[in-house]
Amino acid sequence: MFRGINSVTLDEKGRIALPVRYREDLHYIVVTIDPAERCLLAYPAADWEEIEAKLESLPSFNEAARRIQRLLIGHAAELSLDNSGRVLLPQALREYADLSKSVTLVGQGKKFEIWSAGQWDSRCSDWLAMASDKQDLPVELQTLSL
Repeated sequence: MFRGINSVTLDEKGRIALPVRYREDLHYIVVTIDPAERCLLAYPAADWEEIEAKLESLPSFNEAARRIQRLLIGHAAELSLDNSGRVLLPQALREYADLSKSVTLVGQGKKFEIWSAGQWDSRCSDWLAMASDKQDLPVELQTLSL
């Protein structure tokens, strides 16, 4: 389970070190783009396989389904952690998410998002400003008690 926000550094080779609490259950992760935001999505390999199977089962003659398949499966990279808990993010993925030295990992339950720290701060500010607009919430969330 991935929770919390972690600041990490992208080294000169394009590697990030995953927080220690994530490392023990991960040997391989699959990283792909988020087509809705300029960030990356990282899944444990076993969880990604389930998602990939669902994506592959979408109808191949549906244009929107093919677009999502091309984007998510096409950009997916299986990465292994080295002995220091680092993963090398492919150049194309780093460019897509505009990653530089300061990177933010955001836990999202079964996955985590990889953001440029500046982009994360900007989007987070936007979302906080919108937080009071309850009309935008799905019905299921409107009845949730925190």
